[in-house]
Amino acid sequence: MNRRPLLATALAAVLLACGAALPAAAQTFPSKPIQMVVSAPPGSAPDVIARLLADQYRTRLGQPVVVENRPGAGGIIAVNAMKDAPTDGHRLLFAQAAVAVVTPFTYKEARYDMLRDFEPVSALASTPMLFVANPASGPKTWQDAVEQTRTRPQKLSLGNPTRTSIPHLAGELVDARSGGRFQHVPMSNTGQGLQAVVNGDTQMYVDGVAPLLPMVKAGRLRALAVTADRELPGLEGIALAKNVVPGTIVSGWFVLFAPKGTPQPVLEKLNTAAHESMHAPEVVAKMRELGNYPMGGSLHDAQTFVARERAMWSDVIRRANIVAE
Repeated sequence: MNRRPLLATALAAVLLACGAALPAAAQTFPSKPIQMVVSAPPGSAPDVIARLLADQYRTRLGQPVVVENRPGAGGIIAVNAMKDAPTDGHRLLFAQAAVAVVTPFTYKEARYDMLRDFEPVSALASTPMLFVANPASGPKTWQDAVEQTRTRPQKLSLGNPTRTSIPHLAGELVDARSGGRFQHVPMSNTGQGLQAVVNGDTQMYVDGVAPLLPMVKAGRLRALAVTADRELPGLEGIALAKNVVPGTIVSGWFVLFAPKGTPQPVLEKLNTAAHESMHAPEVVAKMRELGNYPMGGSLHDAQTFVARERAMWSDVIRRANIVAE
């Protein structure tokens, strides 16, 4: 008896059943509360944005979303908390840029690859970096600052909140693209960095826009350039860094990830809800207060974005001779 037709029929039936199960999974998802691991402490900007998304998800997906804060070790603790997570979409990781594409190259203990181990669900929000100067001792314009780094390398001091933070790497990127060289001065936190530039201990400082704009508006700091790709609401009149140093479009950002192997229909459902959530008027207004701007887009957009950022920052880290610690 020829068993091949029977085996082929059985295999076809199995494949058909699996194919039918995928749309069914999306229809029944979520079937229980969703857990969202956040790589930042309660009350921080990432936590606030994660909770905005959680509230929107609860309304749009019909299930509660429990935010689980796991800060520390450059995000390694949060990523480890996702180890062995089920691939059904009910446990997600909310990660900022440094966790996703910097820590893997700067921490020896980081043994993860976000594109190998996770599925990018949605690029949620971003905040550009702002270069500011002490009004008395710092350069007057962004053009002036860049020229100083070229003619007098490592003489113009540029503070940043911490070593290997996105602001620090933004300064290193400017060096790489301009041919100049700042004297990079990592601090222990944003507060210390702000105090140093206000006091004149450093001539310049770079960080996300939110903590800097109030001091710019008060006249205590001079805004030199923002690393956005275009003029953004609330940042009108500030020079774009890319107009003097091409290729210096930089942001701190937040991306939602699911474990590798999560069914495509579930990812699509999460992505659609995330895109709609980040563009809800009340969410946009709250993020603006935090200096963040909505992103969104498709699953492919999210994957392409993370891959591009990973390539850019790994190259900057290599060129700056930053070694993993």
